[in-house]
Amino acid sequence: MSKDKYESPLSSRYASDHMLGLFSSDTRYRTWRKLWVALADAERKLGLPITEEQVSELRAHTDDIDYDVVAEREKKVRHDVMAHVYAYGKAAPSAAGIIHLGATSCYVTDNADLVIYRDALSYIRKELLTVIMNLAEFADKYKATPTLGYTHYQPAQPVTVGKRASLWLQDFVSDLEELDFTAKRIKFLGCRGTTGTEASFLDLFEGDTAKIDEMNRLIAEEFGFEDRFDVCGQTYPRKTDAAILNCLSAIAQSAYKTANDIRLLQHDRQLEEPFESNQIGSSAMAYKRNPMRCERVCSLSRYLMADAANAVMTGSVQWLERTLDDSANRRISLPEGFLCADAVLRILINVTDGLVVNEKIVERTLYEYLPFIATENLLMEAVKRGGDRQALHEIIRECSMKATAEMKQGGKCDLVKRLAESGKFGLTEEEMLDLLDPSRYTGRAAEQTEAYLKKIKPLTEGAEKIVVDLSL
Repeated sequence: MSKDKYESPLSSRYASDHMLGLFSSDTRYRTWRKLWVALADAERKLGLPITEEQVSELRAHTDDIDYDVVAEREKKVRHDVMAHVYAYGKAAPSAAGIIHLGATSCYVTDNADLVIYRDALSYIRKELLTVIMNLAEFADKYKATPTLGYTHYQPAQPVTVGKRASLWLQDFVSDLEELDFTAKRIKFLGCRGTTGTEASFLDLFEGDTAKIDEMNRLIAEEFGFEDRFDVCGQTYPRKTDAAILNCLSAIAQSAYKTANDIRLLQHDRQLEEPFESNQIGSSAMAYKRNPMRCERVCSLSRYLMADAANAVMTGSVQWLERTLDDSANRRISLPEGFLCADAVLRILINVTDGLVVNEKIVERTLYEYLPFIATENLLMEAVKRGGDRQALHEIIRECSMKATAEMKQGGKCDLVKRLAESGKFGLTEEEMLDLLDPSRYTGRAAEQTEAYLKKIKPLTEGAEKIVVDLSL
């Protein structure tokens, strides 16, 4: 790996080998050659003067690309597609004259992109499904474990650890639904000509439009696409790119929310991301256990959410049948978007597979605030025993203010003790403590979690988890 030139951290540090391979130059240019094979074969089957031997020779040389020949030719002609046509013709001389017949550059560039994006979304789906499975297992394990709930990041009514995880889980399930919808809408461009009118093929097939349609159907079928865009200019509609990056942005939004919640809870030591035995949390403070993986998820997610704006702007400024100000942007924004989504999900797979719940701290944090939360229940019990509701309410208010003041001075919550010692509440301290069972105050949290996990179970049945071992 060269250290004297800049390279994207997404490729050198964060993304998976699988995603890097999908977006490599080699995959891109091999796909170009496969597209040229498919075009020639379809044209042969439909009666154009192309022999089976020519197609076979093209097929035999889809992988052995001589990049030195390509580079030398591109330097001369200043056109990457034509440089590759030239190099392919050198490798398959008998077919050199029929490569790219009737096509324009976007036949290979756009269709190859669509193939790669479809395959990349398929892999992202596997990673997203793994996060969902990890969170589902976590939510099920802790569905009945009471914990302090927060609104405005202030103590509120208790929930359960599993119920909170089900909120993260539901967001990712929503992302999975959006991904499936987006992937289903990716259609093949086919070979449509310079302005999308297929005029060159009207000449080649002597006006036989049925053969043009069949040619495009055969090529699309070769690459696993059932649908083709009904109409287009020279390129496929760039709104497709916007839909893809919006889908990846949605995943980033859920990832940020989840990772940020974990960071907040790790601050209170209630929850912790995985921490390796030899991991260093800080170069200066050896005792620290920073939530660096969740911080990285948030950092990368911000980039991915911002990246989505590229495709939106590009899609809005495509002039008439096409313009070329999309090309340089798309070469960066789409691959980097996929690599970033891959990186985010890889880290989340690792985090959700090894989340640690510090149950004693969860319990201690809850009990610190539970007396305040339980005051209405204590009030009702005291009324049942003959107490005056209004008078009891005033006692609770006064004792709560004093207990809060004590806590602000660093003391413990002594609300129950103060209520008992008031002599006016009608309940002993022990009786009040018996009413402080956390499970009384979590409502339907466990039930809701269990019902939701049952509902989404069909999504994960038979799915295989991706295992990620992060070295960084």
